[in-house]
Amino acid sequence: MEIRYAVNPEYVKGLTTEGLRREFLVRNLFVPGEQRLVYTHFDRMIVGGICPREPIAIEGYKEATGTDYLLERREMGVINIGSPGAIKVDGEEYVLGYKDLLYIGMGARDIEFSSRNPEEPAKFYLVCTAAHQAYPIKKVEFDSIEPIYIGSKETCSKRVLYKYIVPENVRTSQLTMGMTAIEPCNVWGNMPTHTHARKTEIFLNFELDEEAVVFNIMGEPKETRHIVTKNEEAIIVPGWSVHCGAGTSSYTMIWAMAGENQTFTDSDGIPMKDLL
Repeated sequence: MEIRYAVNPEYVKGLTTEGLRREFLVRNLFVPGEQRLVYTHFDRMIVGGICPREPIAIEGYKEATGTDYLLERREMGVINIGSPGAIKVDGEEYVLGYKDLLYIGMGARDIEFSSRNPEEPAKFYLVCTAAHQAYPIKKVEFDSIEPIYIGSKETCSKRVLYKYIVPENVRTSQLTMGMTAIEPCNVWGNMPTHTHARKTEIFLNFELDEEAVVFNIMGEPKETRHIVTKNEEAIIVPGWSVHCGAGTSSYTMIWAMAGENQTFTDSDGIPMKDLL
């Protein structure tokens, strides 16, 4: 597991492009037959990808968590963005199709990831956060989520919001998680932008063509920077940072948050004039 430390906005002002990528960009999440895990000290979140040919049980976490098993004091949300696969939790198997999610609560000990077809493996994207109470495992199928249509064609920001893990759907200690799909002929996500002073947010951009990229804007409102991501790369966004992006084509993002509270609307809007 790679460990990354928290950094403050004054430090970020002096970073080069490569420095920004080193601190906030997570690449190579889905290598067939491997796991890739990154622990960030921002709200002690873990982000990772597991792409199994043979069954894979998560390992290499003890240096970061100090626990006997990963979810001893943690909870986890997993979305499959690959071919069909399964997650076995303490002996019980849950099958996940494309864009299905499994929430796994604190106390689950034995967790194993597998693909239905090893030649076309599943791509399990996971976000793991600290927990103080155990909640039941729950599978959320993509087709069961009511879409919420937001944005406008005038601002090239039409998009569809899917809330997977929010308090009214799935009870958790602090993790919230969902997906936003930018509609065709639109490019902007989360503009006008905002900050989450009380929460860290992690984004995974996917459903991008090979040559397409997303320009992810971050930093303090008057000190913005950008990080360019390709398909299936993730960005760690501190609570003090804005977060929005524009793609060279439409795309989909998975968002996950952890921190002070679970209120979805707990954000501080940034007027366009304050970006100048």
